[in-house]
Amino acid sequence: MAADERRSVAVLGAGLIGIDLADRIQRSKGLDLRLVAGRNRESRGLARVAEMGCATASGGITSLLKSGPFDVVFDASNADVHADHWAVLRESGTMLIDLTPTQLGTVIVPTVNGGQAAASRHISLVSCGGQAAVPVLHAVAQHCTPTYIEVVSTAASPSAGRATRLNLDQYIATTQAAIRSFTGTPEVKVMANLSPARPAPAFRVAMTVLAAGVRPGPIGAAVASAAEEVRAFTPGFAVTSVVVTDGRISVAVEVTATGGRIPRYAGNLDLINGAAVLLAEQHAAAQSR
Repeated sequence: MAADERRSVAVLGAGLIGIDLADRIQRSKGLDLRLVAGRNRESRGLARVAEMGCATASGGITSLLKSGPFDVVFDASNADVHADHWAVLRESGTMLIDLTPTQLGTVIVPTVNGGQAAASRHISLVSCGGQAAVPVLHAVAQHCTPTYIEVVSTAASPSAGRATRLNLDQYIATTQAAIRSFTGTPEVKVMANLSPARPAPAFRVAMTVLAAGVRPGPIGAAVASAAEEVRAFTPGFAVTSVVVTDGRISVAVEVTATGGRIPRYAGNLDLINGAAVLLAEQHAAAQSR
């Protein structure tokens, strides 16, 4: 794609997610990063992206509006303010990709329903746990009828910034809703842990599915196939265990970050950012045809 055909992009938020997004977008052939907007002029995140050569501004959505319009905006800020961001961007023609755990917008998990993204200008990426669990659970649900699903996510404490900690209730509610929707399972329980262990552990998600009549062969193959699809944009996504017993399926996955701007243990950020940039690049390619 020629430089003048790249889609203009802005990032709202300069935490770990915003920094990694900026790095990925700078390396994209289809996206042109024109602004990273944070709230605090003195934030270390804004200083880091400025050192990367990015244009920055404090003042959040207000500064973004003054600098726009943009073809794509990534919201890596806070679930509590995302609705306000969409309200002011709705009429601008911008595609807003939400990396906060709200239940607004069209819920997209790229390997499951990525084709629906083209029809929406407001996309929700659920949560990092949702992006890890939904591809696997959706694949499993094609071979059985789950009656109960439990998902436990464990992330390294340093990978969770202030906004993530403030949004834990929304994280749980939004992830549960997405799993119900993509699997048709009415009873879903999601739990989240932040581990202070040293060295910091990789992002891990343990899934338990109760269903009658399950067979190990088809379940194992379905999980492996789902993981291979996710690895197309998150190479560090790995299935570490699949156990199928009478009426019970247990799957564990681990995600290791492979990008250069976040530590290896921050696979949770690597996964959701990989999904976000993938969708933006697909949007850019479609708009250039």
